Amino acid sequence: MVAQHAGAGRTGCFIAIDIMLDMAENEGVVDIFNCVRELRSQRVNLVQTEEQYVFVHDAILEACLCGNTAIPVCEFRSIYYNISRLDPQTNSSQIKDEFQTLNIVTPRVRPEDCSIGLLPRNHDKNRCMDVLPLDRCLPFLISVDGESSNYINAALMDSHKQPAAFIVTQHPLPNTVADFWRLVFDYNCSSIVMLNEMDAAQLCMQYWPEKTSCCYGPIQVEFVSADIDEDIINRIFRICNMARPQDGYRIVQHLQYIGWPAYRDVPPSKRSLLKVVRRLEKWQEQYDGRDGRTVVHCLNGGGRSGTFCAICSVCEMIQQQNIIDVFHIVKTLRNNKSNMVETLEQYKFVYEVALEYLSSF
Repeated sequence: MVAQHAGAGRTGCFIAIDIMLDMAENEGVVDIFNCVRELRSQRVNLVQTEEQYVFVHDAILEACLCGNTAIPVCEFRSIYYNISRLDPQTNSSQIKDEFQTLNIVTPRVRPEDCSIGLLPRNHDKNRCMDVLPLDRCLPFLISVDGESSNYINAALMDSHKQPAAFIVTQHPLPNTVADFWRLVFDYNCSSIVMLNEMDAAQLCMQYWPEKTSCCYGPIQVEFVSADIDEDIINRIFRICNMARPQDGYRIVQHLQYIGWPAYRDVPPSKRSLLKVVRRLEKWQEQYDGRDGRTVVHCLNGGGRSGTFCAICSVCEMIQQQNIIDVFHIVKTLRNNKSNMVETLEQYKFVYEVALEYLSSF
């Protein structure tokens, strides 16, 4: 019997996927439409929404194309070396084939999926018009800032253990700095992770105060402290909404990772990037304790941000389940933003950092 905590829709998805996987294995074909139609003739709410119906298709496609991509921790080292070994005849590897499969199953984004980012009034808030957040993943800004809209080029992302744990965004443009701090305040973000270099030519300016306080729109940001540890500059800020002082202030950690040179797909050091992940974990355990969200940004909120989020989720998966499933983690991120982990080199790097993480125990 399937427990029903959130209505019949989820139950219908579970049953449909189970029936279709059996059908695929036994008959070599699937018929999702007729399967769901038959289920709904028995109970009208089984598979309730279009999103659930699409999810059933995605799950079956992933299972048929990819099989089981989860690797037990105890076997990870040997399996990784096997799947990354190049075949001299084909000049390919299993991990390369896996990444190509990932690209096949990544949902194609249609203009209507990003209708809010495409609105003329929001054009100047996007760095790239071809890297827009999906409407269904947008964190709408709540705090009021004059006539400014509630749009920001950002997307809510799940970690392995927490829904909407990350907000992935672009480095603020000069005209979106106030929106950026509204985002941090409105969504109770306890940390910011910065993965790109500052570059005036690309309008990547400093968006925080140094040893003072400053107001960005309605949000006052006050510098508290800073320390440097190899490739990480760790700053602490106190922020509050000056329009609603009764809401009190929040403490935010800002981790600027300076070990990732521009125009490189991956940083040279796995260990130093893992140190950022550990700083993040420690801050949430010791200070926050409420699973506050983390804002992650690079130049355009793409490959670097996705790689970092994937690494965080891999570490959580190891801690919670003792398995590693890089394919599933990256596919889950790409369901919300198609440019997460953009290159094969970044995809391999997630595997390599998992190996480094295991070696540290």
